[in-house]
Amino acid sequence: MADAKVIPFDDDRSRGGSAQRPSRRRGQGARRGGEPGAVREVRALPVREAAQDDAFAAGGEQPSQQPGGPAWDGGLEQRIANGLAFLRRRLTGDYEVDDFGYDAELTEQVLMSLLRPLYEKYFRVDVKGIENIPAQGGALIVANHSGTLPLDALMMQVAVHDHHPADRHLRLLAADLVFVLPVINELARKLGHTLACTEDAERLLGQGELVGVMPEGFKGIGKPFSERYKLQRFGRGGFVSTALRQGVPIIPCSIVGAEEIYPMIGNAKTLARLLGFPYFPLTPTFPWLGPLGMIPLPTKWTIQFGEPIPTDGHPPEAAEDPMLMFNLTDQVREQIQHTLYKLLVQRRSVFF
Repeated sequence: MADAKVIPFDDDRSRGGSAQRPSRRRGQGARRGGEPGAVREVRALPVREAAQDDAFAAGGEQPSQQPGGPAWDGGLEQRIANGLAFLRRRLTGDYEVDDFGYDAELTEQVLMSLLRPLYEKYFRVDVKGIENIPAQGGALIVANHSGTLPLDALMMQVAVHDHHPADRHLRLLAADLVFVLPVINELARKLGHTLACTEDAERLLGQGELVGVMPEGFKGIGKPFSERYKLQRFGRGGFVSTALRQGVPIIPCSIVGAEEIYPMIGNAKTLARLLGFPYFPLTPTFPWLGPLGMIPLPTKWTIQFGEPIPTDGHPPEAAEDPMLMFNLTDQVREQIQHTLYKLLVQRRSVFF
C-alpha cells in the first residue's frame, strides 16, 4: 500500500413494564395482650386484589417483579422482540443507508453502544460548550487531532450524539487511509464518516449536516509525545473555503486527554514505509507487550466546543480570497490552541 496520499482537505487528513402492584395488607386480629372483648374494624379487600388472588388460586400466574422494583416481563419481552426485529432487518437487507453509506439504525443500536463505555467509564469525558453547536442547519466543527490512533474523533462523535439537546449526529471527514483498510472502511462508512475532500464536505453541509474535520491530519495524530498539545500546521485553509462557500459557522473544538493515551516516543519510519502507513508508533508498551500494548492509558478527557465563528457575512466569492482564508484559518487555530492551554492549566492530573 502506498503512502497515504495528500487529501484536498488541508494536506492531510422505554421500557414498557407495568407499574408495581400495590402491596396487600390483610386485616389484623386483636393484638396479643390487648383488652378482652375489644372489637377491631375489618376492612374489605379491594375488588381488584381479590380478583388477582382468585386468579392466582385458580392456577393463574402473578406478574413477575424485580426485587423492590416494577414488573419487568413486558419490558424484557419488548427488548427481545426489538432485538429479533433488528436482526431480521439485517439479514433481509430491509434497512436504509444514505449516499455516503451512513447506517443510522446500526449506529444508534450497536456502534454507539460499543463506544459509550469507553467514553463514559474509561476516558470519563467531560463536555463543555455543547450549546455552541446549532440545533439545526449545517456547521463545521474543527478540532485538534492527537493520540496516535484516532480515538479522539470517535469520542467527539459520541459527545455530540449523547449530549446535544437536538440529538444531532456528527459526520466526520476522514483520510484516504481509513477507507482502504478492511473492516475499518465498512465501520467508518456505517458511522457516517466520509472522505475528507471538498466535494463531500460541501454536499453534507448543503444538506444541513453537522460536519467535523481535524485539519492537522497525520501530522497531528502522529506527532511525538514531546510536542503534545502543540498544534501542527492547518494547511492551506481548505476547511475555511468550504465553510465560506456554504455560509455555515465554524466551531472550534479543543480536546484534552487524547495526547497521553499512547505516548509516542519513537517512529519506525522504515517499517512504516514498508506497510504503507504514514508512521509506525513506538510507545512505552507497543510493540514490546504485543497486543496488550494496544490498550490505551485511561486518561481523563475534556472536550470543549468554542463559540461559533460566522461566515455568512462574507460573499460567496470570498472563498477565493487567500488573505481572508489565511486570517480565518489562523483565528480558528489560535482559538483552539488558547483553549487547550486553558484546559491544561485547569486539569488536576492526566488521569483524574
